[in-house]
Amino acid sequence: MKDKIKVIITDNQKKIKIPTGTRMLVRRCCNAVLQLEKFEGSVEISVTFVDDDEIREYNRKYRNIDKATDVLSFPQGVDGQYDVNLDTGAKVLGDIVISCETADRQAREYNHPFQSEIAFLTIHSMLHLLGYDHVNGGIEAEKMREKEDLVLSEIGLPRSNAYEY
Repeated sequence: MKDKIKVIITDNQKKIKIPTGTRMLVRRCCNAVLQLEKFEGSVEISVTFVDDDEIREYNRKYRNIDKATDVLSFPQGVDGQYDVNLDTGAKVLGDIVISCETADRQAREYNHPFQSEIAFLTIHSMLHLLGYDHVNGGIEAEKMREKEDLVLSEIGLPRSNAYEY
């Protein structure tokens, strides 16, 4: 049986119109990260688009940071061990929450398309779901950035200097 990648995308916000093709781009980003990492097995990933108010609530509740951010990752796995959907057998990698308001602002600030920002945030968050982290800087942050660059190039969106942590 061929591995299946199920990306469940929900739009919980009304402030930014999601351009046509964005959902497909998010799926391509998820697939490209999994291919780069040679991840085996069927997987499920949840991606939710929210506004700044909602992501601020998540950030406050789960990270004790009372401000909006661009993206949050909620991994379901630890050290390569993931919850499994008993109905499908798929590994549940976790949840990605993207603030479309912040993504839109960042895209304008860095002078690139909204969809490029969404692609970067999806790739960045997927790497977090797979256990990568940049918070402490150093070699881990460099590894993560290299992988982001590879995936961005793979999907035809080479990194500009605009993507920042």
